[in-house]
Amino acid sequence: MNRARPQVLRSFVLDPSGPLENLALVVTHPVQYQVPWYQALSAREDLRFLVYFMFLPDAQQQGEGFDQSFSWDVPILEGYSWSLLRTRSANRNTAQFSGLRVNGVAESLARDNIGSCIIHGWGSYGLLQALFACKKLGIKTLVRGEANSFRSRPFWKKLGHRFLLRQYDAYLGIGRANVDFYADHGIDAERIFWCPYGVDNDSFHRNTRALKEQRASIRQRWEIGDDETCFLFVGKFQEKKRLPDLIQALHLVRKHNHKLRLLAVGAGKEESSIRELSNQLSVPITFTGFLNQSRIAEAYVAADCLVLPSDHDETWGLVVNEAMACGIPAIVSDRVGCGPDLIVSNDTGVVFRFGDIADLSKAILMMAADESGRLSMGERAHAHVQSYGVHQATDGVVRALRYLRSV
Repeated sequence: MNRARPQVLRSFVLDPSGPLENLALVVTHPVQYQVPWYQALSAREDLRFLVYFMFLPDAQQQGEGFDQSFSWDVPILEGYSWSLLRTRSANRNTAQFSGLRVNGVAESLARDNIGSCIIHGWGSYGLLQALFACKKLGIKTLVRGEANSFRSRPFWKKLGHRFLLRQYDAYLGIGRANVDFYADHGIDAERIFWCPYGVDNDSFHRNTRALKEQRASIRQRWEIGDDETCFLFVGKFQEKKRLPDLIQALHLVRKHNHKLRLLAVGAGKEESSIRELSNQLSVPITFTGFLNQSRIAEAYVAADCLVLPSDHDETWGLVVNEAMACGIPAIVSDRVGCGPDLIVSNDTGVVFRFGDIADLSKAILMMAADESGRLSMGERAHAHVQSYGVHQATDGVVRALRYLRSV
């Protein structure tokens, strides 16, 4: 018998009188996207919130995947309380499951009198240590992972996920595909709470609005013609992003419309091969290099449409949130995790079949051909993404905590 998947997550209602338990979150390291959420949780008067990090990356570690060292130029350790766990691993490689192991996590949780704990997924050994330390201490656990069922997994791994997921007490769903993943593994809908992935929408909108009058000069600096439709890629130049697919699609579209340009924001090990391919196919690309948080809004001001052609390893794709917050529509592959949530077909953007260059070309051609339609789509994208923000994520946590108090 097929399990019915939840279409709307239940909003658990409970008398909010009285303080909630001390709440902790365990995550490998600070992520700039998550900081506004941490700050919003910290600002609540009915919570005492503490983040445990396993390590604080230096500039070289922060730049892994970009092939350069950098530090975020916005504060990422301010506006909330945090503590650094002791790690046993010298390499501290978050890309490897065994790269982070912690010492004394149970002692830290007990010392800080933690009553409930959010654990950010299970992609690191240290996160599993935190889970089982909570179980040992009787601390309620909430998981906020990124997994979905877009990727085909062997039977043994599905069984492993089913066993692991049953260890948590509540589940914070970041999007529809993530909720479906929990449902597929036997989790009851009443234990799943809507906690969507998002960015600080107001900040991105405010920054782009301040730069709007400079759009012409920004585009000129990046060699974008006044009459060109500028498609934007933001991210690491790595295999999962499928940037060559985008270049090939632009090559096909330019046979019908020469007024196209790609603005490529980022860096990575595939940059030389991408440059070579663009030269071979005569696709005009402006490479900006890595842009830090204080400058990324310039790219969204200059561009007309974001494209994210990634494979299923793109479990969400927060650059889509950023673009929509700035009033820009997006084209994404059907393997990008945020697609079912953020892309309303031909309304906020377009979803194309992964790896299908012709289908991607069709989406690009449509976006380039209708400027007024594209602008209207950007406005609707901005309105739509407001439902995926810090406040909704914070409310989801509070609903989950009230549910856990009642069971």
